[in-house]
Amino acid sequence: MDAPAAIINVEDFINATWQIAQTTLRSIIGSTDLDALLLQRDEVNSRLQQIVDEQTEPWGVKVSVVEVKDVELPEGMQRAMAQQAEAERARRAKVIHAQGEFEAAERLAEAALVISQRPEALQLRYLQTLADIATDRSSVIVFPLPLEMIGTAIAQALTPPAANDDAAQSTGS
Repeated sequence: MDAPAAIINVEDFINATWQIAQTTLRSIIGSTDLDALLLQRDEVNSRLQQIVDEQTEPWGVKVSVVEVKDVELPEGMQRAMAQQAEAERARRAKVIHAQGEFEAAERLAEAALVISQRPEALQLRYLQTLADIATDRSSVIVFPLPLEMIGTAIAQALTPPAANDDAAQSTGS
């Protein structure tokens, strides 16, 4: 921009500009997270341009374009990043699984509340489960009966209704 100032103010303005650009690039890349560097490249480029301009403007030099084009990572760092990403995916999967378990537990608690308020709901659910099992003909079904039904059936079988009426009349007369 200002040739006399560039020649007078600095001995080798091309080399000095190159060194400032490299130093600034290393500084910005070193202080920026890799994720931010990759995702916010335009912002990093504008910061880089601003710092280089502040340094070279007194010399009468204007750098027209400064940008991060490619970042090479050592193989060890790539492996470490891959392990970190895998660990993060595993963590997210565990969180999602835990949220699913929590929601399932909430739904089961709500269902238990409904069933506890309406005993016939439990019987209907029991019959529905038996109907679902009955569609699979490859297995044996053990059909459990509720104790209430068994107790009532046994009591009725042991004491016939007609015998009870005759016994009650003969002891009462």
